[in-house]
Amino acid sequence: MGEREKIVVAMSGGVDSSVAALVLKRQGADVSGAYMKNWINEDGVVGRCPWMEDIEDARRVAEQIGIPFQVVNLMRDYREKVVQYLLDGYERGLTPNPDAMCNREIKFGAFRSWARGQGFAAVATGHYARGAVGADGAAEVHEAADRNKDQTYFLALLGQDQIRDARFPIGDLEKPEVRRIAREAGLATAGKRDSQGICFIGEVRMGDFLRAYVPDRPGAIVRAADGAEVGRHRGLHFFTLGQRRGIGVPSNTANEKYVVVGKRAADNALLVAFDHPSAPGLFQSEVRVHSVCWNGAHTPGPCALEGRVRYRDPRVPLTLVPGDGATALVRFESPQRALAAGQVLALYEGSRLLGGAVFA
Repeated sequence: MGEREKIVVAMSGGVDSSVAALVLKRQGADVSGAYMKNWINEDGVVGRCPWMEDIEDARRVAEQIGIPFQVVNLMRDYREKVVQYLLDGYERGLTPNPDAMCNREIKFGAFRSWARGQGFAAVATGHYARGAVGADGAAEVHEAADRNKDQTYFLALLGQDQIRDARFPIGDLEKPEVRRIAREAGLATAGKRDSQGICFIGEVRMGDFLRAYVPDRPGAIVRAADGAEVGRHRGLHFFTLGQRRGIGVPSNTANEKYVVVGKRAADNALLVAFDHPSAPGLFQSEVRVHSVCWNGAHTPGPCALEGRVRYRDPRVPLTLVPGDGATALVRFESPQRALAAGQVLALYEGSRLLGGAVFA
């Protein structure tokens, strides 16, 4: 009998990572659980940050399964690599993606480094994704069996070394099946609702989080069509391309609503227009990207792929034309709505996640 693979499960205190640990234990792996202590809301941001409750839930599940459990303090790494990235991005007028950055820098970054130092061969999570080994022996990531819950989009910035050490035990299960397994095993998290907040920060609204760290910088709300000022905003960082709610300016036109179509840094203006396909800047067929990364071998020249421009959106056909360094030009077969600078483009070949990039 071969040596059992030694795996640590990143247990968040939720049902998905709980079942991930249980599945691995039933498969005969040498499993341990660990909670990543990334944020404890020391600054009193408005919202619920139930980290102590999550730790206790994860600990109870580990005891029920019969695996060792510990808490790993990654607060400094998280603040430096995720929170600072988030705040810097919004201050620069971007729309960052903290979940994708958390996966790259924390779960499969700092936490993976800690795990390797402790002798673990792999890190498992409760992501809805499937791992595989390609014909060339390289690790691959594929979409989950439950396409409605698929989370490969948030794994788009991982490299080959990171996915090689990643395990996704629930990727072949659909969410109702995960709940059923948890209930039948009597796990403490079987009925716990899924977290809806910022990655590891808790149930905190992004606006409240930004309000605590980024000063207001009021400016004009300008109608893109004619340059007329139609209102005032508190700060460009509260808005993103394609946003319809919270603009605070009535259109005064029947059956029409304003949508954000741009942020003009030169005069701190928020640009709006009626929400039509013809709205200036709202739809794009070509866009430049940077920070292009691949999780395996790839074609060096222009290539026809599919891309997901945001979580839960369907894959769409595109052509990627490499540029200098880690940049590229992306041409979509059909115009795409609200491609906000700073957001992630996930790249696919069929169900296989190939990598990703960031909209410029």
